[in-house]
Amino acid sequence: MKTKKHQLAAKIYLYLAALFITSLVVSNLIFQKFFFWYPFDSELFGIRLFELSVGILPYPLTFLITDLISEIYGKKAANRVVIAGIFASFFSMGILLLADFVPAIENSPVDDMTFKKVFSLSPLAVLASMIAYLIAQFIDIRIYHYWKKLTKGKLLWIRNNFSTFVSQFLDTFSVILLLSLFGILPWDLFFGLVLSGFVFKVIVAALDTPLLYIFVWLFRKKFDLEIGEEISLWTYDKRK
Repeated sequence: MKTKKHQLAAKIYLYLAALFITSLVVSNLIFQKFFFWYPFDSELFGIRLFELSVGILPYPLTFLITDLISEIYGKKAANRVVIAGIFASFFSMGILLLADFVPAIENSPVDDMTFKKVFSLSPLAVLASMIAYLIAQFIDIRIYHYWKKLTKGKLLWIRNNFSTFVSQFLDTFSVILLLSLFGILPWDLFFGLVLSGFVFKVIVAALDTPLLYIFVWLFRKKFDLEIGEEISLWTYDKRK
């Protein structure tokens, strides 16, 4: 029989998965709007930094969540969330294609041209994002657990940052490359967007490290976990 702690652990996992999937899907829907991050008006190698897509704003949260799930629930649980995110993204792409295909009525507040302008590129963005996302997330989880095993569950900041830095670079480079190849983004923005996106994600990853420490501490205290122990959602055993 499931204990109350097992039920609570499963509920929290469900909420984390929901946050992860929402962040992933929304980032693909809003990517066409760009902004400039004013506090960091700078150049590097002649490239102006921090001209970013708004789609980048929720995306770093996905890596924080997978690192948290990896730490508390294990590698398999993190991979399940990633796969669920893939399914949700492709499902959203199908809905967008269907919505674009259905003609708007005369009195529709949003006409066909406006809808197409905002959402017509989203399916291609989803495809590009999913390819990059697959590469980045599975590498992030693999590197995270490599460092976790190597450090015997200690030095959380190392596995959090090293896994995120590598995976975020691969993700940023891959998605900008694919969007440029698909003709969605002009090539003259390529290096600026890659550099800006990666630097932004590195800054966010460094800033979210204290949050990961806080959440991991709360989980360990609530579920009586020792360093290196994980919760199995299916049997609620604690395993090394």
